[in-house]
Amino acid sequence: MNQTVAVGLSGGVDSAITAYLLQKQGYAVVGLTMLTWDASLPIADEGRSGCFGPGEARDLQAAQEVCRSLGIEHHAVSLAKEFSSCVLDYFREEYRGGRTPNPCVRCNQSMKFGLLWDKAKEQGLHFDLFATGHYARLERREDRIVLRRALDRRKDQSYFLSRLSQEQLGRLLLPLGDMEKSEVKALAAKSGFKNLADKPESQDFIEAKNYDVLFNAQDAKPGPIVDLSGRQVGKHKGIVHYTVGQRKGVGLSGKGRPLYVARIDATANTVIVGPKECLYSQRFTVGGLNWIALAKAPNQSLRVQVQVRQQHKPAAATISASEDGKTISALCDEPQLAVTPGQTAVFYQDDSVAGSGTILGSGLDF
Repeated sequence: MNQTVAVGLSGGVDSAITAYLLQKQGYAVVGLTMLTWDASLPIADEGRSGCFGPGEARDLQAAQEVCRSLGIEHHAVSLAKEFSSCVLDYFREEYRGGRTPNPCVRCNQSMKFGLLWDKAKEQGLHFDLFATGHYARLERREDRIVLRRALDRRKDQSYFLSRLSQEQLGRLLLPLGDMEKSEVKALAAKSGFKNLADKPESQDFIEAKNYDVLFNAQDAKPGPIVDLSGRQVGKHKGIVHYTVGQRKGVGLSGKGRPLYVARIDATANTVIVGPKECLYSQRFTVGGLNWIALAKAPNQSLRVQVQVRQQHKPAAATISASEDGKTISALCDEPQLAVTPGQTAVFYQDDSVAGSGTILGSGLDF
């Protein structure tokens, strides 16, 4: 086999075993590590692990050790400036607009499977394919490359990859999609990577207790908290600190029945709260569509299972495209809790991703 595969190495067990398996399959393998930390934010190194923070140095060292163990080249690709503008600025703007973003979906689409490839090529590195340790599967059909759920449904990460284009999917390998996580750890222990198999996993976006460090004082402008009738019941500390469905930290204890964030009005700098039952929506709108199993928006209603966040149990729904195909209206069979503007909605047919988009609004937008 003459093809060269660049493996995105994070310093964790999944990417290490990805490189190990591909090497065993006869590919020429090189390791790539994306560097995003630029020390521009006051995040202290407390030993946490996350996608953005000073702990990146430890992850880089772990990735280098993996490459030394496998006898392959390792290259670090600095994308700190691009990460700041593409992911961090996006994250801030979404929260400032009263929406709740998904930075991991954004990073995968634009950075990890986009700019990392481009920048590595610009640095003169040669490779034919790209691989990661994500738990998902690819099916190469006659006219489409389809993204499918992982065999290990508990670890399935197809949700996070649902914004990838056909071009990105076409150069991608996902060796762990047909494996259980327990198999990966067992293989790591037998293959000289027991230290990684025992390493605690982290899915944190940043190495901090909360997102406050990403915002400045101007983003924390206080304003009113009102109930569904418009009556002020409290004062918030800045809309960037709130998200739909939130109850803890709202500061409304002792008001009788629990109150949840039902909507955020960024224009009026107002947080609207209500009882839990007001959080349920049966219909919502999705824009910024990316079709994977389909070539374009369906011209008739389509039955799907829709997932509105990573930990959400997929719900049976019927989706219908607008006349111009730019938005989708999703009608769930049963009302769903906290369908949140800014989050990613993924449409599944069986275990395949039909498409995905960003939630624009729901029945909560009263």
